[in-house]
Amino acid sequence: MRANKIPTKKIVYFAILLALVIVLQVVSNYIAFGPVSITLVLIPIVVGGILLGPLAGALLGLAFGIITIIGSLKSPLFLTSPVLIVFICLIKATAAGFFPALFYKLIAKKHPVVATYVAAASAPIINTGLFILGCLVGLNTIKEVFGLDDSTAAIAFVFVGIVGFNFFIELGINILLSPAVVKIIEVVQGKIREKKQIVEDSEEDEPQQPEEPIEETLEENKENPGDLV
Repeated sequence: MRANKIPTKKIVYFAILLALVIVLQVVSNYIAFGPVSITLVLIPIVVGGILLGPLAGALLGLAFGIITIIGSLKSPLFLTSPVLIVFICLIKATAAGFFPALFYKLIAKKHPVVATYVAAASAPIINTGLFILGCLVGLNTIKEVFGLDDSTAAIAFVFVGIVGFNFFIELGINILLSPAVVKIIEVVQGKIREKKQIVEDSEEDEPQQPEEPIEETLEENKENPGDLV
């Protein structure tokens, strides 16, 4: 029974994408359009899910969630309801990595281009959708932290004040950049495979020295016993 081994190439890809997830999430607070903070972290998550599968996408998403939690340790929301914030961050981020990769896997055999765009679009939709759902579950916390009087005002604040245009900008960026990054990687992989095939073909075409028959070699050794010393 042979053990399943993960190819070194996939490990390298995952490590690079994980580093990108960490760096992009850390610096996301400095990328903004006006008052809206924009994160590009979903791009490496989607790319990882497409190239490496749903499990890799989920792990990259989980890393995104953990970094988000670390960055929000001093926020009023976390201090008021830490369990809810941890739950929202981990669930939404992991799902945003797993399900787009799963959608891609299910669609790619028949429509690879469509599958890429579905994966790119579904990541921000899932991420933001689960975030909104979590906020609605913890609506009382939202009201308490931001000093809102009623539930209607709290719901409006979630959609306008917290989510705002952030979702639409992230959706557009993800749809635009994720497929482009995947295409670049595929082209590079194709070039590497072509060069590898050329090298293998050239090695096969090299003339090989004919081996001397064993019988003739033995006869020569009998006639020249000094050659063996």
